[in-house]
Amino acid sequence: MGAAHDRASGYERDLKAVGRLCFGALCVGNWAHLGDSRASLRPSASLAADMVSVKPVAQKLLSYVPLVLVLIDLRYEGAECTKSDVESHLEMGKKLLAAGQLADALSHFHAAVDGDPKNYMAYYRRATVYLAMGKSKSALPDLSKVIELKPDFTSARLQRGNLLLKQGKLDEAEDDFKKVLKSNPSDKEEKEAKSQLVKSDELQRLLAEAHSDFDRKDYDTAAAHLDAIIETCVWDVNSRELRAECFIQMGEMGKAISDLKAASKLKSDNTEAFYRLSSIYYQLGDHEMSLNEVRECLKLDPDHKQCFSHYKQVKKLNKQIASAEELIQQQRYEDAASKYESVKETEPDVHHYTHLANERICHCFSQSQQATEAIEVCSDVLKTEPHNVNALKDRAEAYLQDEQYEQAIQDYESARQHNENDRQVKEGLEKAQRLLKQSKKRDYYKILGVKRTAQKKEIMKAYRKLAQQWHPDNFQDTDEKKRAEKKFIDIAQAKEVLTDPEMRSKFDQGDDPLDPESQHGGGPHFHHGWDGFQGFNPFGSGPFSFKFNFN
Repeated sequence: MGAAHDRASGYERDLKAVGRLCFGALCVGNWAHLGDSRASLRPSASLAADMVSVKPVAQKLLSYVPLVLVLIDLRYEGAECTKSDVESHLEMGKKLLAAGQLADALSHFHAAVDGDPKNYMAYYRRATVYLAMGKSKSALPDLSKVIELKPDFTSARLQRGNLLLKQGKLDEAEDDFKKVLKSNPSDKEEKEAKSQLVKSDELQRLLAEAHSDFDRKDYDTAAAHLDAIIETCVWDVNSRELRAECFIQMGEMGKAISDLKAASKLKSDNTEAFYRLSSIYYQLGDHEMSLNEVRECLKLDPDHKQCFSHYKQVKKLNKQIASAEELIQQQRYEDAASKYESVKETEPDVHHYTHLANERICHCFSQSQQATEAIEVCSDVLKTEPHNVNALKDRAEAYLQDEQYEQAIQDYESARQHNENDRQVKEGLEKAQRLLKQSKKRDYYKILGVKRTAQKKEIMKAYRKLAQQWHPDNFQDTDEKKRAEKKFIDIAQAKEVLTDPEMRSKFDQGDDPLDPESQHGGGPHFHHGWDGFQGFNPFGSGPFSFKFNFN
């Protein structure tokens, strides 16, 4: 009612002002037409100039009057029906709230507050909707406004006290509960206020004990007290941050992260929570999550010194790791190993990153067939993490390259115990077992004295040297000649298998392409003995030319 009356009074005042403006303009215009006694007081030329300049001004002022009246009317439109509109919005909002249509109800209560900013019930209804929507932060200012407009509204004060209690603002909550008890509350309100006062006193005691325990470094007890506090004060940022510190000291990083994430949401500008989260993730080896959290800190405060310094470190490390993994995808293993060495230089103090770098370097050496180096690095990884399946697989592969088949089988079997469904482990174990069996028979690499990683050029060089050395013509004794013939055939067969990509691949997988048992049909080339080599030139296009003439 008061608001409507004020609007109507303002409307009347503005109309009077316009009237005075019009009256003044008319007077000015009429004065310009008075030419008797006033005109005689000045020269006729001056009077004529005044008449020319003043009359248009008056006419221009009068031309604006209709526009001014329209603007005034728009400003005060509905002044006399504001009260009924506000009541209508309140009633409609109440019905929608009862029907559970919270968003629509909120719109009507917004309109009611805008229509009458001094209507405490409009604020109270809107606060009720906010609470129903779980938006306590928005409800609290409305409840405070209700109490400002109507200090004896006990329901609003009791609700505000409960919200303050949940936020951990115990002193402010107690003040509200005490004022409720002094303002003639209902029996129900009185009972609730007394109960909440008792609870608040107990929370004050627990909070003091929690801080005392924390100062004594009794983190377990402090965390237990804070558990009890947070059970009631669910929105208490300070208690959650203190409990997070307890969890950090106890080594329970997952719980610390949970509390700090909640604290970062409960307090809109909580840069410290984001910094702590980023630091924890970094120490845990999760550089990507660390980078995400520190970026949130810098969004709130681009000049935050700790966050900015930490951001540069995490970003550099993240970039190096990403670059190394990209090189591995491109099979540039030596470059990737070098990049991971840089990772260890960038962060030598955090075990997770040095361990990760060594694990990936182990993989790179294994893939680039640097067996000795791979075995050394992989073994270092497995000293600190004996059940690391990736390191076990990579070391097993390096053992295969180094022809240490039994050790490879042991690593594959150990890996299988921790990951039965790993296809690489299964295939690697089968391969190692075949190679072990093969090594007890005929090994073409050993016959030529080359490594399994030898290129075709190395194989041909070894073959020519041995073929020249064991040529039967070099031996006169019958027994020595027969032994040389057998050796020569083995050398020729080794060259045949290892220079043919398909045959070599089969042999590397544990199958002898010249073994009748492996081939289920017999070897195709060298099962006729020495007679098949009559006239054979083992040196091809080389500088040697040998001719065999055995009877």
